[in-house]
Amino acid sequence: MNHPPAYGLWFLVIINSLVFIIFAFSFTKPQSPRDWRSFGAFSAFIVALFTEMYGFPLTIYLLSGWLQTRYPKLDLLSHDAGHLWWTILGMEGNPHFNFLHILSNVFILLGFILLASAWKVLYEAQRSQTLAIAGPYASIRHPQYVAFITIMLGFLLQWPTILTLLMFPILVFMYSRLALQEEREMRFKFGQKYDRYAANTPAFLPRFGRAAKDKS
Repeated sequence: MNHPPAYGLWFLVIINSLVFIIFAFSFTKPQSPRDWRSFGAFSAFIVALFTEMYGFPLTIYLLSGWLQTRYPKLDLLSHDAGHLWWTILGMEGNPHFNFLHILSNVFILLGFILLASAWKVLYEAQRSQTLAIAGPYASIRHPQYVAFITIMLGFLLQWPTILTLLMFPILVFMYSRLALQEEREMRFKFGQKYDRYAANTPAFLPRFGRAAKDKS
């Protein structure tokens, strides 16, 4: 079947990876070793994703026998074939316009918005040596980690690969450990003030439909 090359486009791998990594860097400004671990893990996920999206389709290669048997008319070398949820769920039309792809874009956009708003509050709190409890920190204690997870989840809905599916739960676990480490440091620095804040503010999932409580 004649089609433009969908893989081996290493220039696109580099450009797309840099765009998302630099964009995330501009909002996180990692400084401590913990910050760099968090940002580095996210960057590794992004590179792995775009390597398969435009470079070498490892997942398609490993699943080629099963895919060709179950979907004999599928062009495995086309870009559309990489949208595995679109293929497996038997969706029709352009995979870029199905509800999963649109939902993935929403997740990615919301993740970056949360990342940006969280960094603004955190930056001001670090400058004034106060506890970050405004903006998204008024609803959850770790909005930056939630933002990274939301962005990665969005990409998994858009372009799942074996490697990123394996990386995702590992990174979620790593972010949860980093969050616990961060909380120990905040308790040491702010004492009872942080205890009161933590008692009234969930770690990762906001409490919808509840009135905000005083965290001062």
